[in-house]
Amino acid sequence: MKDIRTLSLDQLKDYFVTLGEKPFRAKQVYDWLWSKNLHSIDEMTNLSKDLRDKISQEFCINPVSVDQLQKSTDGTIKNGVKLHDGLMVESVLIPTETRTTACVSSQVGCSLNCEFCATAKLKRMRNLEVAEIVDQVALIDRQSKMYFDRPLSNIVFMGMGEPMMNYKNVVEAIRKITKPEGLGMSPRRITVSTSGIPKMIKMLADEDLKVKLALSLHSAIEETRNEIMPFSEKFPLDEIMDSLKYWYQKTGNVITFEYCVWGGINDNDEHIKALIKYCRQVPSKVNLIQYNPIGEGKFDHRSIKSEEKYVRELTKAGITVMVRRSRGADIDAACGQLANKTSD
Repeated sequence: MKDIRTLSLDQLKDYFVTLGEKPFRAKQVYDWLWSKNLHSIDEMTNLSKDLRDKISQEFCINPVSVDQLQKSTDGTIKNGVKLHDGLMVESVLIPTETRTTACVSSQVGCSLNCEFCATAKLKRMRNLEVAEIVDQVALIDRQSKMYFDRPLSNIVFMGMGEPMMNYKNVVEAIRKITKPEGLGMSPRRITVSTSGIPKMIKMLADEDLKVKLALSLHSAIEETRNEIMPFSEKFPLDEIMDSLKYWYQKTGNVITFEYCVWGGINDNDEHIKALIKYCRQVPSKVNLIQYNPIGEGKFDHRSIKSEEKYVRELTKAGITVMVRRSRGADIDAACGQLANKTSD
């Protein structure tokens, strides 16, 4: 049976007309599905029982569900999210004193092969549907209200998968999340994180979504980046920079470079100078991310001294830099650690 949420508003209107109903019924149903995130046709109380029965005979709703919930000592919550076909993804609620952030997944597994990321070790099973992405946001919003007494404030597409490899569904999900007839959340509080696919970055810039962009960089030296992120051989840093300049020209939004510092990999002056040179080509800032080990020995050596030197040199060069502390590492909920361990 088909999930009714795969229908557009216009398709819903056409469907109700075939039933001899007024087109406004479509807007009522659409509101239940996307604004209220309702998962039961029978609970659409402004429709007659007879009409609800007719809809239920043709359509279903396949919501995601929390299969396992883990709480970190720092308040972070990791959800093992079960999809309608039994596959699993993970999403994370990250609280601070001033906001709560949802880290959502876009794929089951991942299409890419970054050496330092646990999700990359998983086989990509499929892309998430639009409703599955929206459901993650809605359930974390409910958790934020339940556990922290405030609504969700920020969303990052930094969970399992590469958002640009599920481009169409991610873009449509963002529209559903941000439009008044959807969840009505601010697009300026949404960040799409990508490992760098130039063509898709330019496409996203043309969408006029008003979201922010983050690039998982980790080295501005081509050879090093290709070693730790092998897929990037297809996407040279010059091509990525060209797409970032286009992004800024179209959106006016500063790019965030996400960057881990590893001992023996990118912890020397050459890498610092290369990053400064790269940053100066486009309005940008740097997030130095505390790496979370996944058992790959060569990446397990966080270089704190070098991290501090990065901060000094970037600041001296006039580049905004922040050190982002890891959250939820004790439950494998931190950056790079999402690997469906909850499904073991």
